[in-house]
Order: sequence, then C-alpha cells, then structure tokens
Amino acid sequence: MRLLPIVVLAAAVGCAAPEDQYLVRAHAVLSSVPLIDGHNDLPWAIRNDSIARMDVDKYDITGRARGHTDIPRLREGKVGAQFWSVYIPGNYGDSGFARVQHEQIAIARRVIEKHPDAFAWALTAADIRRVFSEGKIGSLLGVEGGHAIENSLDSLRSYYSLGARYMTLTHNVTLDWADAAGDSARHDGLTPFGEDVVREMNLLGMLVDLSHVSPATMSDALNVTQAPVIFSHSSARAVTNHVRNVPDSILVRLKQNGGVVMVTFVPSFVSQAKVDRSIARSQAFADIDARLADSAARVTAKTEWETANPDPRATLSQVADHIDHIHRVAGPDHVGIGGDFDGIEELVEGLEDVTTYPALFAELARRGWSDADLAKLAGENLLRALERAEQVAERLKQGG
Repeated sequence: MRLLPIVVLAAAVGCAAPEDQYLVRAHAVLSSVPLIDGHNDLPWAIRNDSIARMDVDKYDITGRARGHTDIPRLREGKVGAQFWSVYIPGNYGDSGFARVQHEQIAIARRVIEKHPDAFAWALTAADIRRVFSEGKIGSLLGVEGGHAIENSLDSLRSYYSLGARYMTLTHNVTLDWADAAGDSARHDGLTPFGEDVVREMNLLGMLVDLSHVSPATMSDALNVTQAPVIFSHSSARAVTNHVRNVPDSILVRLKQNGGVVMVTFVPSFVSQAKVDRSIARSQAFADIDARLADSAARVTAKTEWETANPDPRATLSQVADHIDHIHRVAGPDHVGIGGDFDGIEELVEGLEDVTTYPALFAELARRGWSDADLAKLAGENLLRALERAEQVAERLKQGG
C-alpha cells in the first residue's frame, strides 16, 4: 500500500497546517498596542473617485472599497489609529488653498462621523489609548503641505481646531518659507517665518511633520522645535537614495529630539533598483530623443527599451530593511509605520492594502525583533512623541 505524504494525509483528515509562530506573535502585539499609521489618503481617493466624487455616502467603506482602504480590511489589518491625510496639491493656488483644504477636512470628518461603530475622534495620546480599548479606530487628521496655511498662522490654528494633529511643512513645492525635497531650494531650509510656523505648532501641540522637506529644512526644524518631530511617510536614504527619504545625519538627531520616522510603502522610496532604473530610463530616453528625428522611431525605441528593462517590484522585505536600518541608526524608540495607502498606484509586493500590516510585523519578528520593539514600532513611539508634544504645548501656554 502506498503511503500518503504527511502534509497530504493531514489535509485529507482535515488537520490545519501549523500556524506561523511569527505571525501569531505579530497579531498578539497588534492586539495589545494600537497600530498607528501615519498617513492614509482615503479622503483624496474619495475626492477623485470616478463614481463617487467627493460623496462620502456613495463611496462605501463598509464593504470592499475600490481602493486600498475600507473598514473590514482595516479591522483585518489590526489598525488601531489612523492619521487621515487631508492632502491638497501645491498647484491648487488658483482655486484657493484654504477652500480646497476645508473641503478635504470636511470629507475626512464625514468619513469618521458616518461610521461611529468603527471610528472615533482621538485627538490626544490618551484618546488614542482609550478608543483602542473600546475596539474602535482612533482618527486624527494630517495636513499635507504648509502651502495650505497661505502664510497665515491663523489658518494653522484653524486646521488644528478642526482635528489636524500634524502638518507636513511642505509637499513637493518649495514655499515662501520652507524648501521642499522635490523642488529647488530657495531658502537653505526655513525662513524666519518658517521658524515661527514651527514655534506655533509647538504651542498648539501639533506635530511637525518633516516628510517631503529638504534636509536643510529638516535640520532647521530640529534646531527650532522644542517637541518631537515626525516623518509621517518616509524611509531611509542610506537604503534607497531617494530625495524623499531621511539621511542618516537626521536619523542620529532624532535620538535627542525624540522624533519618529514612520516608514512608508511607496515603491520608489523602498527599492534602490527602482531608483536606478528610473535614472537609466531618463538617460536612455534623452539619448533616443537626441539620436532619432522621427517621432515614430523614437516611440519604437523607447518601447523596446522598456521591454528590455522591466520595472522591478518593491517588496515587503525591502520595507523591513528600511525599518531595520532606522532601528539600528536612530534606535528602537524612533521608528513607526506610515503606509501611504490610497495615495499610491503601484504597490509593494506583500503590502497591497491595509490588511497586510501583520505580515510586515511577522517578518520583523522573524528577523529577531522583540515583542517590546514591535510594540514601539506599532504605536508606542508615536504615542510618546504626541504626549511629549502635548506637554510642551502646555508648558509654553503657561509661559514656560
């Protein structure tokens, strides 16, 4: 008689395969500590949805939504709190930044208030812990780009009053008062007004977000701030040499500042192979344009280059490499998670939507991370930074 292999025999008699011990550990950690994601662009996805444009009621997140985020998948991914990005582009000036910003805040607020069984406002660190204990997802807002304040500290105060608990100093456009990473530098960092913005954020208890800004702006902000900073969705430049990532010189300074880099899942920030291919593509296309006068021939040559040089995929393992690097250089107290779901089109292999956070934590557990450090990554580091920002604000309001 031929004997069935053990795995086949087990399946035949209905025995479950052994559980992944690292995934079990990940779920245990994420059940005890709120997983706080620093950046999700669901409000922008709703604004631009082809079917439910700006219509929160029509964009149903109680079931499988068209994008990366909905309530069932947030639950499956063990998300405990979310900073909802209220992003507006830096080129919306003709429409009025303030008008569009208030529209985005309104969309985010309607999402939160429409689903009280799933979401609850959590505007302080204590709120986040309380809401998590109630089995709901704590919700805060993040203004992405200081262009939205239109050089007005009163606008900054208004956004704080509406639920914004961080502001990214720039997006991709250099402002009158701060240099962006993705644009030309005009100020060598922050201007005096930019320093005033940081001071006002300290006074409010609003986290200073340094994703998207130039290294000089990062450095100036660290010189001025009395509270911890965050990077709501950035990765490590030493691992992937992209302008949106954080240099080691800044990572080292986070030890004193108390800040947190919330590692993102944007493929071009995660994979050095993707950066290298992008550079090679630009050079190849420039050469083709210079060599070939005929437009059809240029199209053919570029198509052939694309076919011969397929775009590599970023992977979950590479995201873990960034987290490991920040853990090593800045320390375990200075790293978090900022996925950027619904703000990206291409996805990291293994991190395709908000269900996948436990898989990332399992990978880190597999690499030897302790449960205590996993808990710090999940949310304890961000909670500590927010608590410290609240304490600084209280001291400053009392004249300290």
